Amino acid sequence: MKSLKTFARGGVHPDENKFSANAAIEALPLPKQLVIPLGQNLGAPPKPLVKKGDIVKVGQLIAKGEAFISANLHSPASGKIAKIDDALDASGYRRQAIFIDVDDDIWEEHIDRSDDIIRAISLSKEEIVARVKECGVVGLGGATFPTHVKLMIPGGKTAEYLVVNGVECEPYLTSDHRLMLEKGEEILIGTKILMKALGVEKAIVGIENNKTDAIQHLKKLAEKYSGIEIQALYVKYPQGGEKQLIKAVLNREVPSGKLPIEVGCVVSNVGTAFAVYEAVQKNKPLIERVVTVTGKAVKKPSNFLVRVGTPVSDLLQAAQGLPENTGKIINGGPMMGKSVSSPDIPVVKGSSGILLLPREESKRPQAMTCIRCSKCTVACPMGLEPFLLAKMSKLELYERAEKDNIMDCMECGSCQFTCPSNLPLLDYLRLGKQRVGHLIRTRK
Repeated sequence: MKSLKTFARGGVHPDENKFSANAAIEALPLPKQLVIPLGQNLGAPPKPLVKKGDIVKVGQLIAKGEAFISANLHSPASGKIAKIDDALDASGYRRQAIFIDVDDDIWEEHIDRSDDIIRAISLSKEEIVARVKECGVVGLGGATFPTHVKLMIPGGKTAEYLVVNGVECEPYLTSDHRLMLEKGEEILIGTKILMKALGVEKAIVGIENNKTDAIQHLKKLAEKYSGIEIQALYVKYPQGGEKQLIKAVLNREVPSGKLPIEVGCVVSNVGTAFAVYEAVQKNKPLIERVVTVTGKAVKKPSNFLVRVGTPVSDLLQAAQGLPENTGKIINGGPMMGKSVSSPDIPVVKGSSGILLLPREESKRPQAMTCIRCSKCTVACPMGLEPFLLAKMSKLELYERAEKDNIMDCMECGSCQFTCPSNLPLLDYLRLGKQRVGHLIRTRK
């Protein structure tokens, strides 16, 4: 039997805990009020186009991305603008948001709401990029980088491959898995749209081998779509990182500090491919997404189709409530996710899952002295020395940390996961990256 492809350097094998893998996507009812944070994309937040008292429809543009790296925001419901004010977000800070009092579900007339699958791609390359920008599509794998910017290949660079990320290596999360099973053809059409926009003839959809049903389903569908290959991958975290995925499927290594286009690749998540399909073929802005709600004590692990701005508390209620032994609510998965201070934060474009950790798993073990075992170095998929970079961050040696490539850290948490001394390596790496990033921006 041919061995499955994977990336060579580092990686770990946490328990998968995909409790919601068999839970079909369920549309969540609209709440009475939506809270739409403006900062839902990497880059500059968009500028509000509405004011208190305005009446809006579903899909109406309510904030415009004016900077080069920014993304438009559209109303996920019809109703009245209650106010524009600060609201708590997943980071724990209060940031500007648009509050909408929901009164109905009246959509903009130009949006195609039918279930008909549109296969013919009529838009030109330039029109595709413009439509994706207009509809506010961002990367749904977590980074929320504006997709239209990714499709604008810099001068002197050439894209050869589109790599579509269906890995979903983060434990517990299953939103991408369910999307591939239930919207597989739309994802492949979205892939063809991205291929046309990039001018490439080949696309590879990478999926870990713990999703054999999705692999088989997409392989069968892909027979009708030339240039798309479905690649089964060995299960190893963090294979969903774009550099690790490129190494796994194409054996190309992205240089330190560089982007995938340096090796002729553009990477897009399967959720993003689906959003591109809806934008280009249906005129539908990115106003909703699939969110996993899960945990060992959750009564109804689920995958919900949720409008942006819906309170997380509504998702928890739909999953039959917050378990009594909940110690932390995690925005995302256990490896890269972050705990939130309140269940009242809103769902945003980058929300992939809500994980409820029991108390016994949410308490950190007592940190001990580093025993120089090098397990963190072996586990690091970027070839870094996490124990050393963490020490530099602790001692505020930021220029030295920059020299030792701390900015290459993808914050996957493999180092902390494997540390026998329970050291908070990821915390110090995140702090170091933040401070080094500030130093770099100050120089510029």
